[in-house]
Amino acid sequence: MKLNTIMPARLQPYFEQELRAYRAALEKNQFSIAWRHLERAHIIGQAYPWEHSYVHWKMLFFGIRIKSTKEVIGQIPRLLVGGVKSFVGKIPVGNTGGANVPSLRPMEIPQDIQQIISRVK
Repeated sequence: MKLNTIMPARLQPYFEQELRAYRAALEKNQFSIAWRHLERAHIIGQAYPWEHSYVHWKMLFFGIRIKSTKEVIGQIPRLLVGGVKSFVGKIPVGNTGGANVPSLRPMEIPQDIQQIISRVK
């Protein structure tokens, strides 16, 4: 079993770029664009406990911001177990992390993100 603890330094800028884009869109109340960047940050960071949990934390607050009870309730269990699942390497690869998709469903990784992940590993 592989234990994941720290995101590779070469992957970190891509994760941070998505979070910056999320914040920029959120400041302009461009909620669908902001959400898409959170999903992309989730895909990039989901294998690493801190980043995975951090994105779910951001998703929880996004749900509060847009007054989505479904998102808020959906993020609570993800916050409780997401980081642990990352640590032990048992994540649903490609899952976008929102309450709009089953938490254990693997999903196709967007091609550009797959290329980034393949390059930095």
